[in-house]
Amino acid sequence: MKLVVGLGNPGPRAREQRHSVGFRVVDAIAQTAGIPLDRPRFGGRFGQGRWQGAEVALLQPETWMNRSGRSVEAAIAGLGLALSDLLVVVDDVDLPLGRLRLRARGGDGGQRGLGDILARTGEEVARLRFGIGRPAPGQDTAAHVLDRFSEAEAATVRRSMPRAVDAVSCWVREGITPAMDRYNATPDDAPVPESGTKSGGGSW
Repeated sequence: MKLVVGLGNPGPRAREQRHSVGFRVVDAIAQTAGIPLDRPRFGGRFGQGRWQGAEVALLQPETWMNRSGRSVEAAIAGLGLALSDLLVVVDDVDLPLGRLRLRARGGDGGQRGLGDILARTGEEVARLRFGIGRPAPGQDTAAHVLDRFSEAEAATVRRSMPRAVDAVSCWVREGITPAMDRYNATPDDAPVPESGTKSGGGSW
């Protein structure tokens, strides 16, 4: 079984935040795969079914972002999974809007939900980072991630969502290395990376 976890904050308003784009990716997977997220389990919204020839579980922790590790830890134990069966989908302020970046392991990059998961599981956790863009000059990073996408930004997110679903599908079928090789490349219609240093805006 494979477990795909999308991170975000619970509640209708919070689900519209940039910070909750991981929820949106899992929503898109659920729709594509025909796996309803209709079961309250492991402190979140949960669904399970067949997709891409494999048994796949989907989870949206509703423990609030900074406590996402509690839900993920419970799911891993409850489903009897290895860490290699886990993929976490998170927002990333240091990637241009709509850009994807898969990694097999590493630190949290300041993302507190991912940080809480790593604190409980270690750094051997595959993750799909979905770019939400950097704050405007002078804007606090925390305020940026808790704000909603503008109409233009939301359109970019919608255009990027099928590619995110495809990237997770590739991970389910083939594993993290082929998915990285295929989906970390910049598609022709993707936003061009910004030059310069990272935002350095701290944790969010």
